[in-house]
Amino acid sequence: MSDLVSFTRMKDGTAEDYALLGRLEAEEMKSFPDRVLGWLGTMGDSAGYQVSRLEHSLQAATRAHRAGEDEETVVCVLLHDIGDHLAPANHSEVAAAVLRPYVGDKNYWIVKHHGVFQGYYYFHLTGQDRNARDRWRDHPYYQATVDFGENYDQCSFDPAYDSEPLSFFEPMVRRVLDESRRRSWA
Repeated sequence: MSDLVSFTRMKDGTAEDYALLGRLEAEEMKSFPDRVLGWLGTMGDSAGYQVSRLEHSLQAATRAHRAGEDEETVVCVLLHDIGDHLAPANHSEVAAAVLRPYVGDKNYWIVKHHGVFQGYYYFHLTGQDRNARDRWRDHPYYQATVDFGENYDQCSFDPAYDSEPLSFFEPMVRRVLDESRRRSWA
């Protein structure tokens, strides 16, 4: 059996073609946590900070774990900046889109909006409105996103902080991004 579909236009595909694609996608989905962990591994650059982007993520996740956050939240904190390399202008939205099928509405919203909320700490120093986050002041996840920034994100650039290694978080990433948790948004 060929591992290629017979069509060149989707509208010409057969049930067998789409069954093949379904099987291949299922295999690809099983390796998704490996790809995400690989993306974290590419975040070794500092981008001008005193720690690498990976270390920033590890610090933030370690803080969340030590504060007693649930596993899904810890993984979201760990992965909140994985969109940095692909889409620096909207990294928060990219990270949230990656996580969306696996996490609840609250964590999705926090990751999606954390970039604007983080601006509270520096937008006023770059000619922007530090209170841009206040457009969502009445949103049910507003305070949780403020807390995310205050407790885990903005404070995690410390080269002396004792972070857990990526291997500590790997089992959590695998559980949260497990295929059995994936929801369809179609």
